[in-house]
Amino acid sequence: MVYVMRRMFFFFIVLFSGVLSVGAFGAQYRAALVADMDTGRVLYQENANQLNYPASLTKIMTLYLTFDALEHGRLSLDDYLIVSQSAANAEPVKLGLMAGAKIKVEDAIKAVAVYSANDVARVLAENLKGGQEESFADLMTRVAREIGLNNTNFENSSGLPNDDHMSTARDIALLSMAVYKHFPQYWYFFGIKSWTYNGKTYTNGNRLLTSFNGCDGMKTGYTKKSKYSLVATANRNGRHLMSVVLGAENKDVRANVAAQMLTKGFLMLQNDEPPIVHNTYVPPVEKTTDVMVNNASAMVEYSGPNTFSAAYNAATSAATPKYNAIKNTSQKSTVVTNGGTGVQFGAFSSETAAKNQVVNVRNKLGVNAVVEPTGSGLYRVRVYGVSESVAQNLKSSATANGIDSYVFH
Repeated sequence: MVYVMRRMFFFFIVLFSGVLSVGAFGAQYRAALVADMDTGRVLYQENANQLNYPASLTKIMTLYLTFDALEHGRLSLDDYLIVSQSAANAEPVKLGLMAGAKIKVEDAIKAVAVYSANDVARVLAENLKGGQEESFADLMTRVAREIGLNNTNFENSSGLPNDDHMSTARDIALLSMAVYKHFPQYWYFFGIKSWTYNGKTYTNGNRLLTSFNGCDGMKTGYTKKSKYSLVATANRNGRHLMSVVLGAENKDVRANVAAQMLTKGFLMLQNDEPPIVHNTYVPPVEKTTDVMVNNASAMVEYSGPNTFSAAYNAATSAATPKYNAIKNTSQKSTVVTNGGTGVQFGAFSSETAAKNQVVNVRNKLGVNAVVEPTGSGLYRVRVYGVSESVAQNLKSSATANGIDSYVFH
């Protein structure tokens, strides 16, 4: 460890004096970037467009979409989410929730932001996208394109190993800045140092939260293939910086590189120094199959913003991405609240008519209703397990859209 630290110290002396010795540190991480979060100005970047496995940095997008659902009333922090068998079966790291259990949205966010729980990331994905993590991953990638992440492809909500699940330091930085700009009211989740749930305390893996002055977030990541990654943000004297480190050899390297980058970044801002761009050779990421070759080519061909400044403007524009899929197909009936209220959207003499109403309700209200035979030849279209306030809002929306409905308890 002493040897590694000495190499790191030497590396940063050489790097930020403007003369880089590739051999000094090149083998210790794959990509890095430090940028001003308020302006999008990149101060230093190395291999920032090199494809890498993002591991649990993926969860930044999962939380981005969760915050969007909160912002637009599709979720509330007090809602409860159902844990599916698929979520319960997720690989560690996880909370170990049993299938059929419920977890409050606020706790789910903390489980993902603080502990990086894979089972809870899947819970959020399934509850936000009709029980299908694959559909949620498609939405993640679609939104990534809309905010300028032109070399990112998501295959799941957690970052668990998948050869097609790729991103870059540049894209991760843009995504993190989009969260910061679009949902500042939820930024504090990334700075929680520890969280207690069901009598057990979980500690945030971001060491800089307790060791670096001004650090206020954000997220760690690790898989065997991706190695150790970290997005870390810090606020000093009214300036907010972000560092991204991908593919570090160990936790010490990722934490110390991030800290050194942030420190130098603040000095560069203070002295108005020009940005540094450096690229070193790193072997292609390890993959099980060759399928990633075609996918990587397809991602590079994306015609969105091709400079960081343009992508920054797209990622942090005043309006959040205008994606309709989550609004129109989000199945709110998968969200269970403390109440025992439901809404009925009519009773029909044929099952076909009832199914047509289900589609009508989903398209116009963004709710997934169910068809329930009455036993007397009728088929009711209903949503169960919502709170009184949610039920009344659904009834009002139904009326506005010309759908007959009533609330039941």
